[in-house]
Amino acid sequence: MESIYTSGQYSDTHPTYHVEDSLWKSRQILRMLVRHQLTPQTVCEVGCGAGEILRQLQGQMAAPTVFHGFDISPQAIALGQERTNARLRYFCGDFLSAQTTKYDLLLCMDVIEHVDDYMGFLGGLCPRATYKIFHIPLDLSAQTVFRGKPIARQRSVHGHIHYFTKDTALATLRHTDYEIVDWIYTGSGVEKAYGFANWLAKYPRILLKRLTPDLSVRVLGGYDLLVLAK
Repeated sequence: MESIYTSGQYSDTHPTYHVEDSLWKSRQILRMLVRHQLTPQTVCEVGCGAGEILRQLQGQMAAPTVFHGFDISPQAIALGQERTNARLRYFCGDFLSAQTTKYDLLLCMDVIEHVDDYMGFLGGLCPRATYKIFHIPLDLSAQTVFRGKPIARQRSVHGHIHYFTKDTALATLRHTDYEIVDWIYTGSGVEKAYGFANWLAKYPRILLKRLTPDLSVRVLGGYDLLVLAK
């Protein structure tokens, strides 16, 4: 699967590298940092795409903080170079092979579902930073399994080759030696609600989640998982 990112195939179907979602994702990260009063001085994003999440974070975090982004896609990094400055740099290549110092915070936003050996990938990331924030799509719910097409679309359109529930995502992180500090649901299918099906399900999802959050996510979907780990 790695070849679709290095060859330009993924760039052909996603030319913006999801820049339009970056402000929303940066707000989720800041929400977790504020919740735990974390003020990292060095931040690295693995699988940074065009790098807009880091640019958004730089505009809202204290001036001394240094930001680095890594991605294996040369097309994504080419877009990222337009955003570089003295404290924000991007690198094209495999982060696990790169020689870096230990970061205060490592970000991995909607990445592990794309990685063939995601267990080995997570194991390699673990010692490279003090804190880690993961954003993990929860593609598996009763309605997506029943309908079938949403999961198939995640593979064909977005390149997802692994699918998670909250429980399997957290179990995977624990299995690869992470200590779970905190987790929250993020409402990608509610706050952004792309497509007719998401729009139709928006209010039932909001209502049921207020009553029984875990049941709502397991049955109706529409939410992802943001995890703070050590």
